[in-house]
Amino acid sequence: MNAELLIVRIDAILPQTQCGQCGYPGCKPYAEALASHEADINQCPPGGDAGIHALAGLLDQPYKPLNPDHGVHKPKFLAVIDEATCIGCTLCIQACPVDAILGASKQMHTVIAAECTGCELCLPPCPVDCISLQAPKAPSSPIEARKSADIARSRHESRQLRLARQPRTPKSLAAMPGSYVPPASSPAALKKAAIAAAMAKARSQKNDAAS
Repeated sequence: MNAELLIVRIDAILPQTQCGQCGYPGCKPYAEALASHEADINQCPPGGDAGIHALAGLLDQPYKPLNPDHGVHKPKFLAVIDEATCIGCTLCIQACPVDAILGASKQMHTVIAAECTGCELCLPPCPVDCISLQAPKAPSSPIEARKSADIARSRHESRQLRLARQPRTPKSLAAMPGSYVPPASSPAALKKAAIAAAMAKARSQKNDAAS
């Protein structure tokens, strides 16, 4: 089997959460690392034991339990945004690997439930903790689960292509807030700005209530 086909077959096994828990920035890079013997088969918590067994069979390797250094296997959750608390900072939009969050700067955001992979990457950047996790409806069959994974892969690839094509200039950044984190802005600076926005929103709501 040639390397490209092997990568495709490995990637087809992976859950396409694009969560990065394996130590790679997405399922495809992890598949590439597995194909080149740079990674181990037990680094994907979302895939669980079933995923490890499938990888072991494909790569003709002995099964080994999930490496706890990469996390634990758990049901896939759905991210839900409290729209009343959301300050529109766009940090969760920038963090989502499959563009499953809709919104704009200073406007409330919402999660597209059908597209959320449960990667949890939107949780840490939120400065007001307005994102919670809820258990989604379980896929009705393995076929449905695989169909969801294929859609997630496609959305992730489309996002990567869009970001690669996007000119990194101040003008483009102003035109497309939330598309990606500007290199000159540190996460700490972005979070500080978001907290300031939250305080301003709270003051505005307080003034509205007083009047």
